[in-house]
Amino acid sequence: MRSRYFFVLILMLMSELVIASDAERYELGVGDKVSIRVFGQPDLEVEALLGNSGLVNYPFLGEVKLVGLTVKQVENLISAGLKNGYLVAPNVYAQVVEYRPFYIHGEVKKPGAYPYQPGMTVSQAVALAGGMTERASESKIYLSQEKSKSQEALAGLNTDVNAGDTIKIDQRLF
Repeated sequence: MRSRYFFVLILMLMSELVIASDAERYELGVGDKVSIRVFGQPDLEVEALLGNSGLVNYPFLGEVKLVGLTVKQVENLISAGLKNGYLVAPNVYAQVVEYRPFYIHGEVKKPGAYPYQPGMTVSQAVALAGGMTERASESKIYLSQEKSKSQEALAGLNTDVNAGDTIKIDQRLF
């Protein structure tokens, strides 16, 4: 009995590490809402929704392009900019406040755009969309990644979903 609890605890810790590493590799994109803070400098706090330009107007630095950067890269970029004549040792913290959505359509009960969370799978996306309809095919699930919009790939229920991706669930024959 004790070993079972230990095994469950290890699995939970491993899943948290996977989610944390996904969040560290996450690249910002249009539609993400970010927050940037500098410890002890409330005037340098910025919260912004990234628009099509991918630019954020940051105090002292002007327009800074954030699209395509990870949160860590944003922290380093802002820190380096502030060290250049403004602050001696800025302690910069950035985070994604709201991720851009993923999209799901086809044979689901509530198709549409839904908020993305790191570590999400197709199965979890389907659950957010109210589940599959009676006509849905579990073998005809297609995923279009945001980076390669024109390419659809066959996916399974355990396939990872990224922010901005589109999931299409086709109808089964009978």
